[in-house]
Amino acid sequence: MTTETASISNDTPLIVAGKTYQSRLLVGTGKYKDNDQTRQAIEDSGAEIITIAVRRTNIGQNPDEPNLLDILPPDKYTLLPNTAGCYTVADAVRTCRLARELLDGHNLVKLEVLGDEKTLFPDITATLEAAEILVKDGFDVMVYTSDDPLIAKRLEDIGCAAVMPLAAPIGSGLGIRNPYNILTIVENASVPIIVDAGVGTASDAAIAMELGCDGILMNTAIAAAQNPVLMASAMRKAI
Repeated sequence: MTTETASISNDTPLIVAGKTYQSRLLVGTGKYKDNDQTRQAIEDSGAEIITIAVRRTNIGQNPDEPNLLDILPPDKYTLLPNTAGCYTVADAVRTCRLARELLDGHNLVKLEVLGDEKTLFPDITATLEAAEILVKDGFDVMVYTSDDPLIAKRLEDIGCAAVMPLAAPIGSGLGIRNPYNILTIVENASVPIIVDAGVGTASDAAIAMELGCDGILMNTAIAAAQNPVLMASAMRKAI
């Protein structure tokens, strides 16, 4: 595996659902000690797309609680509501529709339908079904999936705006366990491929980019680090 496998130059922008981004690092908002640390880390990451777990985070549905949008304004970041914590098609679809209502018609969502509480592996059958429903409902779907190249292609064919295969189980920090699978997905895709879950170190991030991935989404690797703000900067540089 060498940098010859990479197909992205440093000045090539990331394009998702018709919008252009300069940063290829996408970050989450969970596991930080407070909102101030969240804001600082995200600023230092340089990320432009910020994913938010709608079922765990207040983005306006609880008017008496601190609103994450106060520190991550939609005019500065592209918000990516996600369906973390959803284990059924119905829950995932309902969560996306709630996010669209709360965010004034915002259609870009990250779909994940989980199949197991311990590993947080995706339920592929349910993911395919939910993706079809959401795409038909006008959503731009970025979808969390396994590293199976055949499933990745099916999700692209359904009409997903980006396919997001896991590198390793969510929160594990194990790095890319099946680089050949990720490379195969990249080589056969015509939509952005963004590694989602399992990247633990800056060197892991560099490997993903060497494989030709269009970007990386991470949360735990930054938020659970001893110094999240410094780690955010490190990941920015690695990518």
